[in-house]
Amino acid sequence: MLGLVLRIVGFGLLGLVVTPITVGITGLVLAYSLDSRCGTPGDSGGCEMGIASIAIASSLPGLAIGIAFALYLHFRKKRATSASTSNVRT
Repeated sequence: MLGLVLRIVGFGLLGLVVTPITVGITGLVLAYSLDSRCGTPGDSGGCEMGIASIAIASSLPGLAIGIAFALYLHFRKKRATSASTSNVRT
């Protein structure tokens, strides 16, 4: 049980950190490639602040994805071990 909790916390924190980084980098690449005004002196950081707010807002869904992935792995492993023990003849 402690292993499951630690795995949930670990994957949750990983999702909490990795998702905003991924969303931010992807958003910056798309913004700079699709909008020629981003990064110019007249922009005054509007593109970057929009990307930052989207990246920050994606942290909680990243946490939820990490927790869901940890639970998926746990139940998949539990199902595989119960299926292998039920095939044993006594």
